[in-house]
Amino acid sequence: MINMNNIKRILGIVWIAAAPILIWFLASQAFQKITAASEATKSNVMLQWVIILSIFTPICIGLFIFGLYGVKGEYDHLPESSADLD
Repeated sequence: MINMNNIKRILGIVWIAAAPILIWFLASQAFQKITAASEATKSNVMLQWVIILSIFTPICIGLFIFGLYGVKGEYDHLPESSADLD
């Protein structure tokens, strides 16, 4: 039977798999766009992709860590009140 904890673990695997796939996809797109750019626009295209990659790489790392915690079961029991935090 599938309960919420199993769904969290399955989605953790999905997030762990999605993070490197997204980084690879963005890097391959950057390589394609930079190589296809003309000499006049190459520096602008490169700057745009450096900004895009520098923003989305930490997001993907966080997605990987979030998935890792999901697989480990860190989210199995979430506190329901502040009294549960002690």
